[in-house]
Amino acid sequence: MDISNLIIILSAVLFVSLLAGVWVAVSLFLVAFIALLLNDNSNIGLLWATTTWGATATWTLTALPLFIWMGDILLRTKLASDLFFGLSPWLARIPGKLLHVNVLACAIFAAVSGSSAATAATIGRMTIPELTKRGYKLKTIIGSIAGSGTLGFLIPPSIILIVYGVSAEVSISRLFIAGVLPGLLLIILFMGYIAIWAIINHDQMPQDESDNIKISFFKKIYQTRRLIPVIGLIVFVLGSIYLGWATATEAAALGVFGSLFLSLITGNLSFKVFVDSLLSATKTSCMIIFIIAGASFLSLSMGFTGIPRILAENITTIGLDLWQLIFVLTIFFMILGFFLDGISMVVLTTSVILPVVKAAGIDLLWFGIYVVLVVEMSQITPPVGFNLFVMQGLTKINILKVAQYALPFFFLLLFAIILLSIFPQIATFLPQLMVDNY
Repeated sequence: MDISNLIIILSAVLFVSLLAGVWVAVSLFLVAFIALLLNDNSNIGLLWATTTWGATATWTLTALPLFIWMGDILLRTKLASDLFFGLSPWLARIPGKLLHVNVLACAIFAAVSGSSAATAATIGRMTIPELTKRGYKLKTIIGSIAGSGTLGFLIPPSIILIVYGVSAEVSISRLFIAGVLPGLLLIILFMGYIAIWAIINHDQMPQDESDNIKISFFKKIYQTRRLIPVIGLIVFVLGSIYLGWATATEAAALGVFGSLFLSLITGNLSFKVFVDSLLSATKTSCMIIFIIAGASFLSLSMGFTGIPRILAENITTIGLDLWQLIFVLTIFFMILGFFLDGISMVVLTTSVILPVVKAAGIDLLWFGIYVVLVVEMSQITPPVGFNLFVMQGLTKINILKVAQYALPFFFLLLFAIILLSIFPQIATFLPQLMVDNY
């Protein structure tokens, strides 16, 4: 079958099934089955079994439900409220107010989990109820979490940077360092957008009388004492990773233990809270892992159809200059993001694209950060945007609506890619500084 017709058929099946209300994971499996059938593959059952098992039966994936459970425990105790109570004196008079908590919290948890989906799920479970209760618009809450959750791919430790480093034979430690300044750039862009949006849409922000009350510096410090348990937990989890005491999965387990311990000593933990948080985290984790299995099977089927390979090979035959190449690659990865998860995009395309990138004289270290930014965009674009799935699962809002809410952050990521292309030093400065000092 002609490749263009195949793309049209698979896209139509996926969108129709999603619009019909079919479960996202089931829709992904359906498209994968059809793709393999149209490719005349007779081993669909075997491929389905081995792929879904391989995608879900991994030790690394254990961190996902653990971090979700940690967030659920914090949600069901006063620790989440304490987070807002401690930050509100500092953020209440800044345009955007507590919406900035989503960005900052996602940045912190991204450094813990290395996963975009885990970051969005953990922060979403903590902040959506609190911000909704305080009168913030749900569309801005969802958009900021879905967008900021993408930081999980960029801020070390990043799973996708590890995958790219292995594929491109680039130092993973240098890639981690290269992700620091672009990560800070995204945080600034996200918080700047929220502040500007809040100024323009002042009437849509919650009006709290306490905003007009001036609080002394020492009073702010006193109220910040309630942040100590949450900050202590974050430092505990982060420190265990960066000091080499624990892997990300082990740190997630420590995070659950720490959240249970803090809930116990603050008098918030009860048997009902424990059971409810465990059951809720299990449901959310099953939803996400089911989607991961579907996306993995879809990625495999795309490999059999040859769509990613053919698209990549077409790029190599056009003959483009540096800027044209970057533009085409951005469009190319964005299109792939409609069908594939981020890791699959990197695995399926790097072997074909990297020779072209080397021939164009592009720094592979810079290109790794560029790829991560483009992959981050795919996390908030339908139909295979993991952060959209997470937000849909948490709020039960239609995935296309969630994508609409996250659209401004998609353009912010695109703007970051433009800045990175104009000023490549954003990614290369710190690694080069490290080499020079060494």
